[in-house]
Amino acid sequence: MQRFEDLFEVFGGLTQALLKQSDTAADVAEHVTAAANLLIDGADFVSITLRDSKGNYFTPIATSEVCTELDLAQYSYREGPCVECARKPGPGYAYSARLSTDERWPRFGPAAASLGVESVLAVTLTPDRRCVYPPGALNVYSTQAHGLSEDEKHKVLILAAHASLALAHTSALTYLQLREHQLQQALASRDVIGQAKGILMARQGISASDAFELLKRTSQDMNLKLAEIAKTIASRHSDT
Repeated sequence: MQRFEDLFEVFGGLTQALLKQSDTAADVAEHVTAAANLLIDGADFVSITLRDSKGNYFTPIATSEVCTELDLAQYSYREGPCVECARKPGPGYAYSARLSTDERWPRFGPAAASLGVESVLAVTLTPDRRCVYPPGALNVYSTQAHGLSEDEKHKVLILAAHASLALAHTSALTYLQLREHQLQQALASRDVIGQAKGILMARQGISASDAFELLKRTSQDMNLKLAEIAKTIASRHSDT
């Protein structure tokens, strides 16, 4: 367990950062996920789910490609902890100690387990009532069953409160810019992943699905985003 003085220092620094520097939703997302990685024992992956003015879910920031896949699976299935919390108009949370056997999410649970994730805590991000966009969620994933203790859950709740207050001070314009930026990044990542798949298929004589699985395994083994692995492969190929 972390000492109180350490927690006080980190949360104090986060508060100052959010108040002084976070004038956009992107700043808020970056500061909060960084703090979660530092503070939450057992947190292997962290992401933030937000919703645009039409209610569509998107992930502006995630600490790994696995995390992004977990979020996208929930958006696709329309079930799971982050979707459940992002639907709530007020404070709420969803916790699962063992996703592989959790009957609440019959499609997402097995999908998460197949990616090596067993427990999750999602907490609603509640914006100011004057904001035009719906709430989102702070999502913390662990590869271990019962991977988040009661103390860690409390930290996530405090982080979500910080994030909600900071989001309340971002304008609708910066929020929409974040959504546009996320879409542009997704398109760029898709392009470079496609290039890397083509290179691997040509070099190793494998199928498109096998090439993608190879990229995904390498990403997990090296603890790097899949898009970063793909970018490295594409850039090295262009240099040859």
